[in-house]
Amino acid sequence: MMIPMSARPTVVAIDGPSGAGKGTVARALAEALDFRYVDTGAMYRALAWKARHDGVDLQDAPAVAAVAARAVFELERRVAIDGHDVTAEIRTAELDTAAAIVARHPDVRRVLVERQRQFGTTDALAGRAGLVMEGRDIGTVVFPDADVKVFLDATPDERAKRRATDAAHAAGRSASAARVAQELAARDQSDRTRAVSPLTRAGDAVYIDTTGTPVAEVVGRVVDIVRRALDRDEVPGSGFRVPGSGS
Repeated sequence: MMIPMSARPTVVAIDGPSGAGKGTVARALAEALDFRYVDTGAMYRALAWKARHDGVDLQDAPAVAAVAARAVFELERRVAIDGHDVTAEIRTAELDTAAAIVARHPDVRRVLVERQRQFGTTDALAGRAGLVMEGRDIGTVVFPDADVKVFLDATPDERAKRRATDAAHAAGRSASAARVAQELAARDQSDRTRAVSPLTRAGDAVYIDTTGTPVAEVVGRVVDIVRRALDRDEVPGSGFRVPGSGS
């Protein structure tokens, strides 16, 4: 489905915890809409990789923020920072922990949020009608006025099971679902309790519980939400529910 170009780019914000299906759904949605896709989590992971590569203490917020301010990110066909292809290297349990550390720094988040907003400009979209951005604070902080906001979730057991069997996140990680569940619980705690931009559902986001739901079905629901929102020129609010999507 192609969405006609409008006076301003359309922004679809997809948020949720690790393992809820954000990446899979957001990529498929962007392809279906011919929108640009940006994974903000990859930015934090790449930044953590770069800081470590440069010998910067991840706990040194000003130093990490300085790395973020001068970094050049590539997020289309690969994930790269300052020319280093880190697509595979950032998908490890170790980098997940490192990313959580840098993501808690307010100075770092301010820098990256501004960089993320730039992806929504007409020039950055290179002729595409809009942007699908996924993360943990897209609908609440990065694009609080996004045209469509979706919050994907799943039970902790389901998320752990997916992550344990996901080849894209398997490097350096135990295959045990129990171990992965512990790691996800720790990441959830870090994301939900950080002082700036904690993981939380925007009040006007559509909530979809993806537990036990095929990816194609979830993508179809989200595509339908976007189509209806744009056709009606309105954003589905907290009272809007996709049948079978949970509450």
